[in-house]
Amino acid sequence: MKRTSLLVLALSATTLAACQGLGEAFSAHTDVVATAASQQLTVTRLGDLLGKAKMQIPLNRDVALLVARDLWVPYQLLGVAAARGDSLKDSKAIEGAATAMLENAILGRFMESVAAKLPVDTGSEASYLAAKGGLYSARHILFLLPQNAPPAVKDSIHRLAQSVAKKVTDANFAELAKKYSGDNTKDKGGDLGVFPLGMMVKPFGDALAKLKPGEISPAVETQFGFHIIQRNSWDHAKTDYLAQSTGRSRQVAESTYIAQVQSSSNVKLKSDAAATMKEVAKDPISNRSNKKVLATYNGGELTAGRIALVLLASPQSGRLVQQIQSAPDSLVKQYVTQMSQREVLLKRADSAKVVVTPEELAGLHRDFLQAVVQSWEALGVDPKSLADSGKTPADREKIAAARVEKFLDRVMAGEIQPLPIPSPVQIVLMDKFSAKVNATGIDRALERAATLRVAADSARARAQPKSEVPLPGAQQPSGAVPLPKKP
Repeated sequence: MKRTSLLVLALSATTLAACQGLGEAFSAHTDVVATAASQQLTVTRLGDLLGKAKMQIPLNRDVALLVARDLWVPYQLLGVAAARGDSLKDSKAIEGAATAMLENAILGRFMESVAAKLPVDTGSEASYLAAKGGLYSARHILFLLPQNAPPAVKDSIHRLAQSVAKKVTDANFAELAKKYSGDNTKDKGGDLGVFPLGMMVKPFGDALAKLKPGEISPAVETQFGFHIIQRNSWDHAKTDYLAQSTGRSRQVAESTYIAQVQSSSNVKLKSDAAATMKEVAKDPISNRSNKKVLATYNGGELTAGRIALVLLASPQSGRLVQQIQSAPDSLVKQYVTQMSQREVLLKRADSAKVVVTPEELAGLHRDFLQAVVQSWEALGVDPKSLADSGKTPADREKIAAARVEKFLDRVMAGEIQPLPIPSPVQIVLMDKFSAKVNATGIDRALERAATLRVAADSARARAQPKSEVPLPGAQQPSGAVPLPKKP
């Protein structure tokens, strides 16, 4: 099994949310949008970042939150850690932050062990002859019909296909396919390999289903043109058929096992499960300790925090959380049900004594620390450079903060791409250092950004050179030569 890599995680639409002890501070300092340990993001600063951005980004709450909580906060926390000489090497913290990722590795190995014990039909000649499982093997010669071909052209191609069909044999099929076929199978003698019958367009599939192995069809018309089809013999199809038949049978066996898990799980969703799930998707990181129950199942409960951790472990986390927020409640409920069944499978894996391997743990730690070092270097806040620049931790924090702000300026100017910080790194940072995002501050920053954007747009409009051609109905300046009238 491949180890889970932290470095494949893209910047997701997760939030770095509130620590509980700063509510009073924010009520007194509404000019602050966010804090990250000793650093503050002011309304003025965020408003300037958004309003003066050369990329003309949309001025809405989602974008403002992205910049404040998903960029500024983790960047500044990384700077604080570097300035304080904190290597973030705490093994327990790393493994706790990557809990769901490690669980995914366990589930993968557990399902492999389950699949190895399931009865699987490896396929046989008799199965192939009977088309058991709907698998066929064939080759064809396609006389391609141009789109919107006139009747005369279609008749000509049809006559050619019929004439070739009269002389094609098993021995010369490949040669004629190379000569006449109009698709990319011609270089393989027209071979289509092994496939489920339903994969093909209906006229093709219907014609193939009537053939015995080795038989060749007359010209068959489809939307692509005219085909001469041969169902491959057992000797020709054997290798590919056995491989696909075994894989298909294994999929059926695994699906049967999952269906059994589903039926025995007895999942019961709470009435507000969909609404809660959408709220979790807005901010998985801050919901990672949320104890609210979304569903019950035989043997336990599924909490919002558990789902949040699973969301963060997905390589497509950003896309997934967006899909959940916009999906109909029926689909969101299906997702919650599947996550409940995941918990049941984890219990079975635990009973089977499937655990994380030492190699997987070593890979996790290596990838985590590599991600931290690479992030420090990209932001310009690696501990050595800070130590060379500042004598005290306070001096180093100021230097790190300034470098982060410079990095953000370049991001907003479109000069560099945002730096993705893997979710486990963000979680460790949030657990070590205080951070907070102020909703009121976000709104005030957006107001400032909108004012700056309007002023910048007006300035650009004034700077545009005036047209030398008078607009219709405009009074021409004295002494101007009138434009000739159209005849």
